[in-house]
Amino acid sequence: MAASSNSSLSGSSVSSDAEEYQPPIWKSYLYQLQQEAPRPKRIICPREVENRPKYYGREFHGIISREQADEILAGVEGAYILRESQRQPGCYTLALRFGNQTLNYRLFYDGKHFVGEKRFESIHDLVTDGLITLYIETKASEYISKMTTNPIYEHIGYATLLREKVSRKLSRTKNESRKASVTSEENTPVEKITSLVRRAALTQNDNHFNYEKAHNFKVHTFRGPHWCEYCANFMWGLIAQGVRCSDCGLNVHKQCSKYVPNDCQPDLKRIKRVYCCDLTTLVKAHNTQRPMVVDSCIREIEARGLKSEGIYRVSGFTEHIEDVKMAFDRDGDKADISANIYPDINIIAGALKLYFRDLPIPVITYDTYSKFIEAAKISNPDERLEAVHEVLLLLPAAHYETLRYLMIHLKKVTLHEKENFMNAENLGIVFGPTLMRPPEDSTLATLNDMRYQKLIVQILIENEDVLF
Repeated sequence: MAASSNSSLSGSSVSSDAEEYQPPIWKSYLYQLQQEAPRPKRIICPREVENRPKYYGREFHGIISREQADEILAGVEGAYILRESQRQPGCYTLALRFGNQTLNYRLFYDGKHFVGEKRFESIHDLVTDGLITLYIETKASEYISKMTTNPIYEHIGYATLLREKVSRKLSRTKNESRKASVTSEENTPVEKITSLVRRAALTQNDNHFNYEKAHNFKVHTFRGPHWCEYCANFMWGLIAQGVRCSDCGLNVHKQCSKYVPNDCQPDLKRIKRVYCCDLTTLVKAHNTQRPMVVDSCIREIEARGLKSEGIYRVSGFTEHIEDVKMAFDRDGDKADISANIYPDINIIAGALKLYFRDLPIPVITYDTYSKFIEAAKISNPDERLEAVHEVLLLLPAAHYETLRYLMIHLKKVTLHEKENFMNAENLGIVFGPTLMRPPEDSTLATLNDMRYQKLIVQILIENEDVLF
């Protein structure tokens, strides 16, 4: 189709000066189509219409039929009116002329105007966006269906985060990068960019714990022209043109998001807090094996709290625990939780339990919860242990590592049972509902499962050397 000649990367070369590194030029075909789309033309009703809803303007024509709407709009591409349904009074319709025919859409208002998922401040914006979408989908349906087949994402690596990292890295190694970018004349711009981006990525992530993490995509409205960082095509429309990963900032079409690998590299600038943050997101953002709050609290407890009577069972003051939480959210791994600030070790223990309770996905994930409960119900101890081990292997890597580290610590706690009066069963009672929660928010399910939650944690503590 004609689109193909416009769809390739336009010939912008990569500067041999690494400090002038630029991302590749995007494919412009869909942008050109948006510019060509028909413009909305409001057809004003020549008479004053009674009972016109206050949120509609003079494009509202009252109760008229589809045939009458067709006559009013005939021959004017992009023309539109609003009308009230003859068959269903109180229901409103947007009649829009496109492709030499009149299209009718059921129109809704809840503070904003909408006919589908997108909500608009004005009818004019709704129609503008609708005409763009109709025009692009009419002219380029085949092109759109094939956009994901040759993604630029696979050629240049992790586009969003690496731009800044590449610039910084390359400015420090200007001469070496100059040699890398001026390799041979046969190299295409994309190949040159690839080598630069990947080299910087590898150097930047030498010590990165390579836990797999899916992107956290949310519908986003982009101001000004924006391009998909997966397929490199224009993201068309006025609002909600695509999705953005709220953890790393990757911008892609909604349909392209299904093809993006689980390679999210969270950006610390986007991670606003430590508590209530997804576990894998936090460890990847801080480039640690486990959440640093877990390491910090366990280190403090093992230094001065292993013999403390009722450790983890005795509660610290709630307001002081909240202070610790705020310190981690504010200062990260620099939070001071020493005895000088918090002499009561139960405050630190309480802060650690609160961290686990606040996780949006528990350490023992919702996906594995029922499997652990079923394993706990097995009567034969050896078979039960084997079943627990198999389910452990289903946990995401960061969750597995965090649970492993915590169980090693809790085993140390039980070694001081004579002083602290905390054995594996007692700790199971404390940590069972803290580390695992049923997927459905059911009080009955939680009560029914409590003894199995306790048993799972007890098994993990007693057999940590075998299970992990």
